[in-house]
Amino acid sequence: MARRSAVIVLTPEEREGLERLCRRCSTPQALARRAQMILMAGAGVGVGETAAKLGVWRKTVSHWRGRWLAGSRSSAPVEERLSDAPRSGAPARITAEQICSIVALACEPPSESGLPVTHWSQQELADEAMRRGIVEQISQRSVGRFLKRSRP
Repeated sequence: MARRSAVIVLTPEEREGLERLCRRCSTPQALARRAQMILMAGAGVGVGETAAKLGVWRKTVSHWRGRWLAGSRSSAPVEERLSDAPRSGAPARITAEQICSIVALACEPPSESGLPVTHWSQQELADEAMRRGIVEQISQRSVGRFLKRSRP
């Protein structure tokens, strides 16, 4: 016996917002696909058919329908209701300002810091950043990641 999906009734404003997300070129594909799922649900298309047409798992369609219905009690904008939930994990220990200071330090000649070398190593940068009080503690590997991300 087939289960019945929860009926999603869209207001004209919600429908327009979802259609706008689907049409906009700058909308991330994941967000556009979620908007399509909700539009299809509003048109009465079932979970299985929606999943087959969009090439996603039934569980994915059910999840986003449930998220949409849970968010319908709030007055949040359409895009916010379909955005990713915050991820778990520890907050970053090193701020963007500290990263910028470390990258700026890497642009200085080591001789300005009194080091007898011509080029920075990751370990020397980490040590100098801690000595200058930019960060309390940092590994040479973290310094390397920051420098790699800052390359053009």
